[in-house]
Amino acid sequence: MKDLTPRREDLDPIEIASRDEIAALQLERMKWSLKHAYENVPFYRDSFDKAGVHPDDLKSLSDLAKFPFTVKQDLRDNYPFGLFAVPREQISRIHASSGTTGQPTVVGYTKNDLKMWGGVVGRCLRASGLRPGDVLHNAYGYGLFTGGLGIHGGAEQYGLTVVPVSGGMTQRQVRLIEDFGAKGMTVTPSYSLSILDEYAAQGLDPRESPLEVGIFGAEPWTNAMRTEIEAAFDMHAVDIYGLSEVIGPGVANECVETKDGLHIWEDHFYPEIINPETGDVVEDGELGELVFTSLTKEGFPIIRYRTRDLTRLLPGTARSMRRMEKITGRSDDMIILRGVNIFPTQIEEQLMEVPELAPHFQIELVRPGRMDEMHIHVELAEGTSADPTAVSHRFKGLVKSHVGVSVKVQVATTGKVARSEGKAVRVVDNRPKG
Repeated sequence: MKDLTPRREDLDPIEIASRDEIAALQLERMKWSLKHAYENVPFYRDSFDKAGVHPDDLKSLSDLAKFPFTVKQDLRDNYPFGLFAVPREQISRIHASSGTTGQPTVVGYTKNDLKMWGGVVGRCLRASGLRPGDVLHNAYGYGLFTGGLGIHGGAEQYGLTVVPVSGGMTQRQVRLIEDFGAKGMTVTPSYSLSILDEYAAQGLDPRESPLEVGIFGAEPWTNAMRTEIEAAFDMHAVDIYGLSEVIGPGVANECVETKDGLHIWEDHFYPEIINPETGDVVEDGELGELVFTSLTKEGFPIIRYRTRDLTRLLPGTARSMRRMEKITGRSDDMIILRGVNIFPTQIEEQLMEVPELAPHFQIELVRPGRMDEMHIHVELAEGTSADPTAVSHRFKGLVKSHVGVSVKVQVATTGKVARSEGKAVRVVDNRPKG
């Protein structure tokens, strides 16, 4: 793989500023953000008043812990525009969730917000090893989902040539990567595996593709999958993080030269880690739930938003800003099976230890009797002649010894496990309701 480390002189000065400089800027911007939310969003005014706090109570960054949390249900309760802090006429773009699990959540952006969003996305793309003039194959979904348009706007602002292919039509994905000479690809990690399968189906060697870096986000993925993808494509694989409630993609990104966690752009997004049960802030280095406060957003400020993502904060390395460890899972997608807490990424880690199995999998939860069971659907790797029964037995043993639960494994032939064209559906709950 090529050395894609960006030149230090190309970085924004704040990326390599001292911690004191960063903290001073954060405090100044946090005071503005709290005041902006309190004076312009009735929800925040009521929330702060009920908690007995006022924006003027913020004297230091640690004082943020006095302020109440915001959760996803608050966004649903204020549908559609109740959390906007500017008149609707000043909103240049609206994004929203699908609403498949309830009332959609809606976010809005002013012109300044879009410029800021483009700037942090540009930082992410630069940190990933891309340079102005490079071709970016953007396979994130376009539309109300923030992924496609968020990356697109930032890539254009940064100076890349963007191919807005979106998801789906995998045969065309491969052709465009090859024909247009894409140096970078933005995509969910699960869909990149589908693109990899398509390379094999077309008789092409992905290691000979023009791709030099893949930028993966929108779902948790493991370092084991990183190793698999990097070896298959002979390219760098880095992690990008974001969520629509905070801005969209571009909140944090791995630096290609270190790949040791995602540097958070702390001049725009202030992170905290809390104990998900008590809500108390924990020290840097401790595992907990990630919470964000926006520092510069005009249209849709967000104060202490509980992301449900589990990670820990670490000191900066390639940049001065703190890193977050790769997301291990979400406090709301954790599976509790016979008293054991399990995340899909733990299953993925063990799957990667069995070379006879492809990296595609799906977890099915069932209750045939009184007890819940976990069935894991996997498939044989292409070209393997291994005995499915023996492979299943070995995989079950790895899950039992490393995760701590007994599971049933169903090994299918190549191509039979459901593929993703966007975010992977890792868990299907078929347990009786009620």
